[in-house]
Amino acid sequence: MKNGPYPLYEMPEVETLRELVEYGKNKRGDLPFLFNSNNESISSKEFADFNRELGTYILNKGFNKVNIGLIGENTSEWCISFFSIINSGNTVVPLDRNLGSKEIIELIERCGCKALFYSQKDKKIVEALKGDIQLYPLNDVYKLREEGKKAIDEGNDSYDKLVIDRDDLATIVFTSGTSGAMKGVMLSHLNLMSDAVGCCKYICEHDTQIFLPLHHTFPWASALFAVILCGGTAHFSSNMRRLLKDLQDNHPQNLSAVPMMVEMIHNGIWVNARKNNKEKALKKGLILSRFLMRLGIDKRRQIFKEIHDSFGGNLEVIICGGASLDEKIERDFYDFGIQVLVGYGITECSPVVAANRPHDFRFGSVGKILPCNKVKILNPDKDGNGEILVSGTNVMKGYYKDPEATAEAFDGEWFKTGDYGRIDKDGFLFITGRKKNLIILSNGENVSPEGIEIELMRLPYVKEVVVYEENGRIVGEFYLDEENYSEARTMLKNDVDFYNRSVPSYRNIYRTKIRDLPFEKTTTMKIKRYLIKKK
Repeated sequence: MKNGPYPLYEMPEVETLRELVEYGKNKRGDLPFLFNSNNESISSKEFADFNRELGTYILNKGFNKVNIGLIGENTSEWCISFFSIINSGNTVVPLDRNLGSKEIIELIERCGCKALFYSQKDKKIVEALKGDIQLYPLNDVYKLREEGKKAIDEGNDSYDKLVIDRDDLATIVFTSGTSGAMKGVMLSHLNLMSDAVGCCKYICEHDTQIFLPLHHTFPWASALFAVILCGGTAHFSSNMRRLLKDLQDNHPQNLSAVPMMVEMIHNGIWVNARKNNKEKALKKGLILSRFLMRLGIDKRRQIFKEIHDSFGGNLEVIICGGASLDEKIERDFYDFGIQVLVGYGITECSPVVAANRPHDFRFGSVGKILPCNKVKILNPDKDGNGEILVSGTNVMKGYYKDPEATAEAFDGEWFKTGDYGRIDKDGFLFITGRKKNLIILSNGENVSPEGIEIELMRLPYVKEVVVYEENGRIVGEFYLDEENYSEARTMLKNDVDFYNRSVPSYRNIYRTKIRDLPFEKTTTMKIKRYLIKKK
C-alpha cells in the first residue's frame, strides 16, 4: 500500500467507560481480554461481570461521586479496580508508586480520597496514612467481587440503575512532566473515550504488550482502551528487564513505548550485532531491504528474522510518544520491518493529539491531528513554528482545585500546550521544542535544545544528553557508554568539535560535562530537566 491518506477505521462512538466495557463484552464475549500474572486469561464477558460486581460492592460501601486512590504495579487486578471505581460513579486517582511515600500521601490527602486500592508491595505507604480512609488490597478484589455478586443475587441492582454521564469526572491524573510542579489533571469520561476512539480510527492494532506504568494516560489510549475497541488481548510487563522475555512469550502485535525505550531497543540491536561480529551483515541487510522496498518487494521479515524472533515474531508496530525521537531510528525500524508510529500528546488532552498511521506517515513528524480535536499554531514565525494550541472533546476539564493554573492554561477554548511546532501542507505536525526549555541567547537567537540533543544522540557511545544554557553559553551534559566504548571521552571531544564546525555558531556547544550516572527520570523515562537546572 502506498504511503498516503486512506479512510479511517470504523469505531463505535462510545462516550463513557461503562459503554466501553459493555461494547467489549458484546464484541468479544468469552474471548480473552486480559492475562493475569499467572498467565490465566480473563474474557471480555468475565471482565464486564467483574466490573459490575466489584462496582456494586463499592456502591454498597457508600462510595459514590468520591475520589478513590489506586496504586500498584501493572496487573489485571489494577485494571479491574480502575474500571470498577470509575464505573461505579466515582473518580479514580491513579498514583505513581515510584514517587516518594511522602509525596504519595500528600496527593491522597490533597484529593481527600475516601478509599485506596493498593498493592501489597506498597503496604509501607499505606501504613503511614492517617485519617478516615478505607483500605483495600488489590489481591482482595476477588473476595470483594463475591460480596458484590451476592448482593446482586439478592436483588441489589444499584450498579445497573446508576446513570453515568459522559461529562462525569472519571479521573484525576497527577502530572509533573519534567518541570517538577505536580498538577491534578481532571479528565471526564468523554475526554478519555473521544481520544481513545480517535486513536483507534487512526491505528487499529490488536494484541498488545503493556509495559508503560498504567497510572499514565498514554497506555490507556494506546493500549488498554484500544484493545477493547479493536478487539484483542493485553499482556502486562512489570519492568524493562522482563520486557524482552515477555515479548518472546506472548508474541504481541504491538507495543506502546516512550522514545528512550525505543532508543534503548535500537541501541541494543546494534550493540548485539557488534558483539557477535554481525554489524557488517546488519548494514548489508539494511541496504538490501531498502533496495527491495524501492522495487515494491517486501522481504524485511525474512532478512531480519533474527530480530523479529527476539521480539516474539509478531511485532509489527511500536506506538511511540512522550518526547522527540530521532527519525533515523524510525527509518531503521521501518527497514527492519517494524513500524514506529510516533504520535504527540499531553496528559491534559487525554493524552493523544496527533499520530502517524500505518501507510500514512512521515518520518520526523508526529503525524496528523486526531479527529477528536483541532490544533492551531499561535503566532507562527517565518518557518511556521509557534506554540501548539489544542481544542476538542479530549481537552481536560481543568486542574484539580487550581482555578488560577486552569485559567492560565487556556486561551478561550484553546489549551496552551507549551510545545512549539509547525504543520506542513499535508497536515503533518512537527514538534520543534518545548517553550520552557527554549534557550534565548544574548544575541537574540532562540535555540531549541531538543534539536541539538537529537543530533548528539546519533553518536553511538552517547546514552543520554541534555543541552541547556549556562552563563549565556550552551552546555552539553552527557552520560556515555564507556563500557562498550573505552575511548568515549576522547571521541566525544572530537565529535563535538566536528559538530561545532558544521552548525551556525549560535548553536555551538561551548562546554561539555560528563556524568558518572544516568540522569534522573520520570516513570515515563523523561529526563527531569528541572533537577539539572537546580545544580
